[in-house]
Amino acid sequence: MKIADKVVLVTGANRGLGQALVEEALRRGAKRVYAGTRQPLTHPDERVTPLSLDVTNPAQTEGAAENVEALDILINNAGLGLFDDLSDRATLERHLAVNLFGTYSVTQTFLPLLTNSRGAIINISSLTAFAALPLMPAYSISKAAVFSLTQSMRALLAGRGVSVHAVLTGPVDTDMVKDLEIPKASPASVARAIFDGLEKGEEDIFPDPMAESMEEGWRSGAAKALERQNASLVAAA
Repeated sequence: MKIADKVVLVTGANRGLGQALVEEALRRGAKRVYAGTRQPLTHPDERVTPLSLDVTNPAQTEGAAENVEALDILINNAGLGLFDDLSDRATLERHLAVNLFGTYSVTQTFLPLLTNSRGAIINISSLTAFAALPLMPAYSISKAAVFSLTQSMRALLAGRGVSVHAVLTGPVDTDMVKDLEIPKASPASVARAIFDGLEKGEEDIFPDPMAESMEEGWRSGAAKALERQNASLVAAA
């Protein structure tokens, strides 16, 4: 999957990693980039088409789809990350509404176009899917759910020619973790690594130094082998 001449949709495209993904897609020669945002967006490149897209609003998601004629790559980047202590159920529900059900809803809405193009879905998860960050437990739970959703979609959509990729990020220098005094990767470098991983056909993409430290163990480990074993049951059914 090369980015040049492809049509790309990025959710949460107004800042941080989403903004960097839009710019990287343009740099690699994308034919059209749909930038999904909750707030109005303008962009100097005529290849960028803003879409009003709150991933928790089914009517907006359906309305956005009506303005997209073709799609090769969907990047489910829109996300929520708040510090909490799991004492408030509503906070957990907010994370699941955006990170899990938002990803699910957008994917289901645009799946017919992706099936037509035999395209790709990229879901932005996190290393917290492997090991929770207790400072952000609701976020961690939601990203673990996104990773499981990605693995399930990968197996179920393979027969339709749609590839599904998980991005397992470490800390990225965005507003979400601005108050944490830890090493962080730049959004631009992470965006480059994500598209590099897609072009190489990597199912699971580890796009920053912290993530890379987990990569070899994951690819050769028992959990990945079990995922492949379970996926084979779909093909055999």
